[in-house]
Amino acid sequence: MKQRPVFITFEGCEASGKTTQSKLLLQWFQKNNINAILTREPGGTSTAEQIRKILLDDNTKLDIRSQLLLHFVSRIEHVTEVIKPALSKNIVVICDRFFDSTVAYQHYGHGLNLDFMKKMHMEFLDNITPDITFILNIDFSLYKKRISQKINEGDRYENLPDNYHKKVIAGFRKIAALNSNRCHIIDSAQEKDKTHISITEIISQVLQ
Repeated sequence: MKQRPVFITFEGCEASGKTTQSKLLLQWFQKNNINAILTREPGGTSTAEQIRKILLDDNTKLDIRSQLLLHFVSRIEHVTEVIKPALSKNIVVICDRFFDSTVAYQHYGHGLNLDFMKKMHMEFLDNITPDITFILNIDFSLYKKRISQKINEGDRYENLPDNYHKKVIAGFRKIAALNSNRCHIIDSAQEKDKTHISITEIISQVLQ
């Protein structure tokens, strides 16, 4: 495999296994002597992590339009300070959530205008697009089962009604269908090791 600047994102609903698979992929790159970093959204920088706390705090009242704008503020900091500099140094960037999550949660979930989001992404982020996106797919019943097993209190998004999460799950599938050139739907209902293998097989083909 060759070291090259590849931008990889993991997307999916809550409890789909994104964070686990992101970490496993980072370890895989390290074992294969490929320089890679793992980051996340919202977050990734000190400023963006502070915004993350506000966005996820269910006790902090925020209009859905304010949530959208804060996601973009966080992303601007993240892309400017972390993602673009790493890619410019030939480093692989793995990101737990990116613009597709904004589309799934804010457009498909909350019904906010998609064209506005795309214009924001073009204007402020130069339309930066991942090279590969893994959409970890689970059905709603498995989502409910996994969420019910969580010990800690849910965040702002986890505590939204079931119908909202059904829209988000369906939204990610639509995103994958509309962006089949970069999006790979991965069955995240299977064992995590099998999911990881499915992911690394795709990555290996890209980095040949």
